[in-house]
Amino acid sequence: MTVPGNIEKYLANYSVGDRWSIISESFDGIDNVVVIPALAESGHIFKTLASLSKNPRAELSRTLAVCVINNGDADNVPADEFTDNQYTLKVLDNREQPPVLFNSVRQSGLRIAYVDASSPGLEMPGKTAGVGLARKIGLDLALEIFNYDKDCPKLLFSLDADTLVERNYLSVVRDSFEKEKTTTSVIAFAHQAAVSVDEQAAICCYEIFLRYYVLGLRWAGSPCAFHSVGSTMVCTAGGYVTVRGMNKRRAGEDFYFLDKLAKIGRMGRINTTTVHPSSRPSRRVPFGTGKRIISFTEGKESDYSLYNPQSFAVLKEWLEYMSSCRDMDSEIILAHAESIHPSLDTFLRMNRFSQTWNRLAENSGDRAHLRRHFLRWFDGFKTFKLIRHLTNNGLPPVDMFAALRQLMEMTGKSLPIEVKQGSIPPLQDRMDILYCLRELDR
Repeated sequence: MTVPGNIEKYLANYSVGDRWSIISESFDGIDNVVVIPALAESGHIFKTLASLSKNPRAELSRTLAVCVINNGDADNVPADEFTDNQYTLKVLDNREQPPVLFNSVRQSGLRIAYVDASSPGLEMPGKTAGVGLARKIGLDLALEIFNYDKDCPKLLFSLDADTLVERNYLSVVRDSFEKEKTTTSVIAFAHQAAVSVDEQAAICCYEIFLRYYVLGLRWAGSPCAFHSVGSTMVCTAGGYVTVRGMNKRRAGEDFYFLDKLAKIGRMGRINTTTVHPSSRPSRRVPFGTGKRIISFTEGKESDYSLYNPQSFAVLKEWLEYMSSCRDMDSEIILAHAESIHPSLDTFLRMNRFSQTWNRLAENSGDRAHLRRHFLRWFDGFKTFKLIRHLTNNGLPPVDMFAALRQLMEMTGKSLPIEVKQGSIPPLQDRMDILYCLRELDR
């Protein structure tokens, strides 16, 4: 098999190396690799694999599900998590009686492999142990097993061990990449139902928070208006190596990974299948779904607020100005930024806009190139930092449902229910609002 030069270069210079390996019966004919990091997930990962196994048999035959069973070293992993990982490894290696539902998975045609990043000598180093490195291990190793002789996109799917997929997950994603010729896509998502009323109310509010932010970015015309949910990410092998692969962050790895991928091509959006992340509470990472569910259920008032809708109005005016900007003098641009909002000018000066703009202008052959270079600089991370800066400097957070109503009015839409100022609506009303936002996302 001939490995493309760009893949070889990445493997030689940026991959995790040969410390870990994929254990599988066969690597023949692999075009899709689904990477599933798992830390003490024996209660969930087999359900995830079961949902994946219900996909069309033709797709399963060309797909390898790689479970990266991971933990830190002995000083950094609780004994119960290590024991759970070892049990999962034994099941995947046919050395332990599997859960009943796993028998049907074995018979489905789904090809399952694993990476042992848990056992002594194979665990992840303490300072880098986390979901980012776990994803990177699986994704890097996947590059070595694709059937590059077959002319079709080689797809890297990122999934989580507690996420469920639909029966058309593999086929819809494959069809989208082959027709749209994208290098990266994000799949529609909807959280699973929670186990209690309080947690269901919490996951509703958290998902509203996620969708509100992207809705605001989309209305503002930002090219960064996409969700960064780890279990929704798919990219080609070529796209993966172009951005030098996954980062090793313990949290937020999905945001930074997609932010890099967005700079090399159009971000596709797949809405004809849906992934279903877990809605369970968790304290494993400093932010994200699990932590926010705990926060919501504890009734912290700050969680029932959203970014001020006027922040997106500032962003919109800034992006529109820069898209048609004819001024090459950075001070003239900054003066206009101050007229949009004083804190925008402050933010740009803090981020050395003048020096950056002058450098970009010198290295751009025409205005089209200059605009592209500007948007690579003013990326998803800069956009997020601007919204946060505006939040802390003149545009404070707004009550969640009041903010939603304002933003919907700005976009020419309306909420399906009327919410009184300062009130928190009952669960069914929250669900109705969430369903409305999901539809707007499609």
